[in-house]
Amino acid sequence: MSVPRTSVEQWAVLAAVVDQGGFAPAAAALHRSQSAVSYAIARLQSALATPLLAIEGRRAVLTSEGRALLKRARPLLREMESLERLAQSLKQGWESELSLVVDAAFPRDRLLKIVGELRQLCPNTEISLSDAVLSGAEEVIAEGRADVVVTTRVPPQFMGEFLMDVYFIAVARPDHALLQLDRVLAADDLARQVQIVVRDSGSKAPRDEGWLGAERRCTVSSPESSLAMIEAGLGFGWLPEHLLAVPLAAGTLRKLPIQAGATRKLSLQLVLVRPDPVGPAARAAVECFERHRPPTAQTQT
Repeated sequence: MSVPRTSVEQWAVLAAVVDQGGFAPAAAALHRSQSAVSYAIARLQSALATPLLAIEGRRAVLTSEGRALLKRARPLLREMESLERLAQSLKQGWESELSLVVDAAFPRDRLLKIVGELRQLCPNTEISLSDAVLSGAEEVIAEGRADVVVTTRVPPQFMGEFLMDVYFIAVARPDHALLQLDRVLAADDLARQVQIVVRDSGSKAPRDEGWLGAERRCTVSSPESSLAMIEAGLGFGWLPEHLLAVPLAAGTLRKLPIQAGATRKLSLQLVLVRPDPVGPAARAAVECFERHRPPTAQTQT
């Protein structure tokens, strides 16, 4: 068995240069000097006798050889990260940190119960909880930046478990111009009004979802902000059903009588980002989410 001429550290530096878009941002992300980053890349290319990077403008981009080799190296980097996490987990028993990223469409009351249970089950584990919208959750999974993620789409090479369906309903304030028409609404009616939409939290491949035919839009960061805007009469929009129980019952919002598409559905999936090895806190988080699935969702699995 021969000794490898390259190191895991060198491949990690290459991945950082590519992911961060250059030597300087990679050095900042790795907490190293730019000269140390450049030296690691030079040693790697010298050991392989193959150019891995080319400079285009101010950006460092992979050559065709570099792209093929880094694609094969990334699973090894993830394996090394898993090995180090396993050593830490074995030393401490429980993970010191647990990162949860949950799509903003997931009901907040259900989420708070889950986090409350986790605090009881693993009191010495620091829990980090973040919201995501649309592609934001997929991005977190693909980059391995969380332990457990609730998402509307599961990226390739990952496995997801169905949690629940969330229904979005088109609503507006009772005095909104659309409801003053007092008839079934067509797309042309909606297009003349301001639509409140929630911004995709992803940065690499953001996407739009749902009907977006209005000429004017107001973009907000969360469903709760969208609810506040619609209740203020600043536009119409689709909101998760669980956010609408109180305002619909109180009459502060009304469903829009749209000809087609008044209700749309998003299916939420649970993803254990690093299933091998899985720490006890991450396993507990998965079990908590499964326990708090709606009864109708449990019958579908």
